[in-house]
Amino acid sequence: MIPPGFIQELLARADIVDVVGRHVQLKKAGINHKGLCPFHGEKSPSFIVSPSRQTYHCFGCGAHGDVITFVMETEGMQFRDAVEKLAGEAGLEIPRDNPEARERAERQDTLAGVMELSAKFFESQLGGSAGRAGLDYFRRRGLTPETIKRFRLGFAPDGFEALKSKLAKENIPEAVSLESGMLVKNEDTGRVYDRFRGRVMFPIMDAKGRVIAFGGRALGDEKPKYLNSPETPLFHKGRTLYNLNHAQKPARDKNEIIVVEGYMDVIALAEGGFPHAVAPLGTAL
Repeated sequence: MIPPGFIQELLARADIVDVVGRHVQLKKAGINHKGLCPFHGEKSPSFIVSPSRQTYHCFGCGAHGDVITFVMETEGMQFRDAVEKLAGEAGLEIPRDNPEARERAERQDTLAGVMELSAKFFESQLGGSAGRAGLDYFRRRGLTPETIKRFRLGFAPDGFEALKSKLAKENIPEAVSLESGMLVKNEDTGRVYDRFRGRVMFPIMDAKGRVIAFGGRALGDEKPKYLNSPETPLFHKGRTLYNLNHAQKPARDKNEIIVVEGYMDVIALAEGGFPHAVAPLGTAL
């Protein structure tokens, strides 16, 4: 449970005009700001944002709330996810209930850092000579540069220590890289090496857009064709849907969600104008 005092501090720290302004073109109207309501179609602005009260109100449809409510409604987030997003932007750390919870949160933050570094590495490889085969694959599948960027697609170079070397240069302890699932250890030889090699990479994100795992597709006849991250403190495949971070808002707006089999099905639908598609990660529906 998030302490009420922290919520009050967050509401005081977060700038509702700035947050709403990412979604609505606001104009100064006296002490308030006015714009077209994002919750219903209108031609004359009836949506008011009050900096002094840190609230918004629409005189057309009655929508009303604070900055947390606005993030929940516009981005399809649950309460805690919205609070965590705003807290991160405001530079606030959510108090943890006990030492175990604090330790768990710090551990997850550390692993999330490894996953983000890995995602950036794979993205950079796709744009270089080493990732040419991966980029050709995505182009053959009809993906635009915008789609590749939006889904943060990448390439894991062939070789056993490309990512391992990158993480070591970033001073990530090998034990942490192993726990993240990005490296694997041969128990017979003791050798530690990259889990993903010679594959196009699909980052798997949580509802907040944080990279928590990867799926990798082989370009040749390697088995398995698809290789996913193992279960980690960050990633539980039975509780994760691919593309939920992008799909949750349009799915909420349409009151429907499309469930398909795999990564490319989701991406193809998104390119075709159906952004509210998700895929399970190797688990039965």
